Amino acid sequence: MKIKHYIVAFFTALLCSQNASAQQKFNEVSYSPSETTFRLIAPNKPTLRLYDAGTGGKAYKKIKMEQSGENTWTTTVKGNLKGKFYTFDIGHGETPGVFAKAVGCNGIRGAVIDMKETDPTGWNIDQRVPTKSPSDLIIYELHHRDFSIDPSSGLVHKGKFLALTEQKAIDYLKKLGVNTVHLLPSFDFASVDESKPNTPQYNWGYDPLNYNVPEGSYSYDANLPTRRIKEFKQMVQALHKAGIRVILDVVYNHTFDLKNSNFERTFPKAYYRYKADGTPSDGSGCGNETASEKTLMHDFMLESMKYWVKEYHIDGFRVDLMGVHDIQTMNDIRRELNAIDPGIFIYGEGWSAGTCAYPHDKLAMKAAISQMPGIAAFSDDIRDALRGPFSDDKKTGFLGGIEGLEESLKAGIAGMIAHPQVDYSKVNYSKKPYATEPTQMIAYVSCHDDLCLVDRLKASIPEAEYDENELIRLDELAQTAVLTSQGVPFILSGEEMLRDKKGVHNSFNSPDSINHLDWNNLKAYPQVFNYYSGLINLRKNHPAFRLGSADLVRKHLEFLPVQKCLVAFRLKGHAGGDKWNNIYVILNANPELRTVNIPKGKYTIVCANGEVKESGLGEMEGGEVTVDGQSALILHD
Repeated sequence: MKIKHYIVAFFTALLCSQNASAQQKFNEVSYSPSETTFRLIAPNKPTLRLYDAGTGGKAYKKIKMEQSGENTWTTTVKGNLKGKFYTFDIGHGETPGVFAKAVGCNGIRGAVIDMKETDPTGWNIDQRVPTKSPSDLIIYELHHRDFSIDPSSGLVHKGKFLALTEQKAIDYLKKLGVNTVHLLPSFDFASVDESKPNTPQYNWGYDPLNYNVPEGSYSYDANLPTRRIKEFKQMVQALHKAGIRVILDVVYNHTFDLKNSNFERTFPKAYYRYKADGTPSDGSGCGNETASEKTLMHDFMLESMKYWVKEYHIDGFRVDLMGVHDIQTMNDIRRELNAIDPGIFIYGEGWSAGTCAYPHDKLAMKAAISQMPGIAAFSDDIRDALRGPFSDDKKTGFLGGIEGLEESLKAGIAGMIAHPQVDYSKVNYSKKPYATEPTQMIAYVSCHDDLCLVDRLKASIPEAEYDENELIRLDELAQTAVLTSQGVPFILSGEEMLRDKKGVHNSFNSPDSINHLDWNNLKAYPQVFNYYSGLINLRKNHPAFRLGSADLVRKHLEFLPVQKCLVAFRLKGHAGGDKWNNIYVILNANPELRTVNIPKGKYTIVCANGEVKESGLGEMEGGEVTVDGQSALILHD
């Protein structure tokens, strides 16, 4: 027994030592009122420059750093440097380093601050919202500017982090019922000029500059390094107080550019992948791709995500183009975040945007999710089964009456796990189950990228463009499939108010007139909001819709015979301890009514004809059940 304890103690100490080493590696600035130590990992001797301001002016001091280890350089400056700015330079241009935790305007220079001064009152007792299972999450993808910029929002802090601290915003999210907000990139990105806060500028933010600092354009003063940090924390704190989790969208797969990036200016070629001919690989589709399998990039990703968790109390991460990263790195991230809080959720895009300079079978693609326990991937299977293929906006799917996609929809409803009633040879993309557990699948029909749901329906189904009632029916039917699936449901902000983006496919830098949420739609289409809210609360109140376990799904989820453009299923035997015994969900995408046979008996209708009411819309007898066209029927005994 003693030998076993010694072995455990040895490896625990070794792991702690490795973690401490990695943290030390990227702790580029250690501040105290009496002195500040600067550290950099670089191949050549760096020059440290100190400035009085975040932009403009000349350095008031230049210091040649001293070698303190292999590729490690340090220097300690006496005196109180709080409020000063710095850069490193190894001969490739000035940079705030790879792990700046505070920066000046436009992220050009790092800032020396006392991080404790950025904590809002009560931050020491702020906690991540507890999560029993990822199946309990209902994710709402949100862009700071989209959500609050329009006058119709009635929000004061338009386009800012603080918009999500306002009671109106909090009340709205709670009324809708979502319990997790997925924030589009909120770290410091390159494409918006923070020095011009009154000039309308727009970008999604998938152009990383400084990964570990909040974006200055979402703050009220990008020139004051502490302000963006404090306001971001205030936002997280307000959402946590409301019981809403915060997911951060992280973009480690590429940088805004390669040559002028902080990575390249700090340690050339150590963070990126290159093809055999020496040119940069471009699996991101953005001109470069990072190399997560290389030690510095691997460790950077781990320490960056841990930093957001510890310093900003983040509840989870959405990993952009996760398929560019290697499986081992993603598993290492999962393991290290588990040590902090196993409830931290990780999911990502299980694909890349181009060919990567790394073996395909080692990349964190959707097909490899079974090799990554505790990590989820978006399901393009259920998305495209419902609305049509990503490759052609004009083509429709199940919603448009296209036969042959029923099995793909069934696979999505089951959470992309192995299920005896799902024939994967008939599934559109995944020819075998990619998820080991249903919580490894993100169920969705639209997100920020690609056409939003309303625009896709109008583009692919001519009748929906001219018939508003049909548009609403199909919109609601789509989200019924998403919110009653066994995966983790995900909706784009504004879908609940029938949002559109004027048909713009890739609105990453489109103006507010395209991307904003028009809150007037809530008055114009109250039935859509009520339907979404009703479905969300139905899911939250009934564990049968979120079993969270593949074994439980196989035990309790039973599909009824498929009809053309009709999928129906039963959640049987008080699934997951549900108070309802048998729950039937029927999704009919046909324009005409259809009939489905269920066992005889008395049933309570909770969803029909675009209305959801958990206490019941009425009762009906079993046997031959009629379902209206382009609608869902949910009933229970």
